[in-house]
Amino acid sequence: MDKLRFGRHRKIMPFEPGSVGALREASREKAAALNQHVLGYGAIAEAEWAAAGIAAPDLPAMRSYRLERIRAELKRRDYAGALLYDPVNIRYATDSTNMQLWVAHNPTRHCFVATEGPVVLFDYFSCEHLSDHAGVVDEVRPAVSWIYLYSGELTDRKVRRWAAGIADLVAEHGGGNRRIAVDHIDPEGVEELARRGIAVGNGEAVMENARLIKSPDEILAMRRAIVACEAAMGEMEVALKPGISENELWAELHRGNIARGGEWIETRLLSSGPRTNPWFQECSSRVIENGDLVAFDTDLIGPYGFCADLSRTWLCGDGRPSNEQRDLFRIAADQIAHNTDLMRPGISFRDLAERSAVPPGDCFPTRYGVLYHGVGLADEYPTLPHASDWTDDTPDGVLEPGMVLCVESYIGRLGGREGVKIEEQILITGTGNEKLSAYPLDERLLGNRF
Repeated sequence: MDKLRFGRHRKIMPFEPGSVGALREASREKAAALNQHVLGYGAIAEAEWAAAGIAAPDLPAMRSYRLERIRAELKRRDYAGALLYDPVNIRYATDSTNMQLWVAHNPTRHCFVATEGPVVLFDYFSCEHLSDHAGVVDEVRPAVSWIYLYSGELTDRKVRRWAAGIADLVAEHGGGNRRIAVDHIDPEGVEELARRGIAVGNGEAVMENARLIKSPDEILAMRRAIVACEAAMGEMEVALKPGISENELWAELHRGNIARGGEWIETRLLSSGPRTNPWFQECSSRVIENGDLVAFDTDLIGPYGFCADLSRTWLCGDGRPSNEQRDLFRIAADQIAHNTDLMRPGISFRDLAERSAVPPGDCFPTRYGVLYHGVGLADEYPTLPHASDWTDDTPDGVLEPGMVLCVESYIGRLGGREGVKIEEQILITGTGNEKLSAYPLDERLLGNRF
């Protein structure tokens, strides 16, 4: 693509002539040079990655690969382009960030990726500097947001102004194709685009399939994110003492993630003692006691925007676990080991689910909702339920090299006191699989019964 043809890095608003314009340009250049993605992840993370022997990813190559994946999927589905609102999808397309959680529920930032044409980022006011580092954004324009927070009862006017900008891009770069893929959009937008002759298709399908196969550079970035996550888990385990609250312990993971340049944690899944059964209790003010099991799921968006989705269960204190705690832990560990061994290229989703180990009868009612799920910049397609939960609207497919999936187990007896959660992150290779997660299981819980 001829980058100059599309006016790469146009300003988000026209600069005034003279000294004010020059000051604005200098201010933008200063801000771009100090962007967090330019400054990098810092000494703590870099030292840990060096110790782990993980090379830095080639970010320009990774960004080009992602755009090629998106455009190939758009061509396959006959779209003129993709209009993206999900901040994770925008990150995939542009490798830029801006108030990720806030814009996830306040649609004030979106991106248009033309199938044959430019990448146009519609960013928040005065945020043109946030994508300069990426080298893949051809133009930055001010976003027209029509959320009620901004438009009130005048939403129809804002929608018309917003749609005019999208329609212009489709007319200029669609080559006569009036179909676009959109990941998230309210009905007013669909209706206004239709009025202008633009048909809207499923952008999630485009993006989930584009994100499905990771490049070698993406795997390097994911490895680094997992190393950072596991280092934070280590700090968390050191802090686990009788008398600490669940919230205080969970805060250690957040602190460690942010200290290494990570971004956010998607859930609050940490519980202790009787709160570990059933699963999905959010962490609380409960004080963790000596002898409690403590189970958690990181659900962490770390460096490079990659997800490290790992689960561990620890025993609090210096005592010995009970036979029941060891039994639960052994069932979960064995399930994970068996199901990981099945993961290889060419196996179908349905076959994988049908051959997988499942919890025993008294633990099956409290089973985890899925056996496997994809992972990349967040939890991703596909999701594989237990065979008994498979329905006629569950999609089938085949594992391919370059896919990364998490394998999950939750073991807790129905009506029991405690439960065990374990989860590993697995890369599908050309000949089998590689476990990317490396944090050790609690050896005391793996030991023999008394």
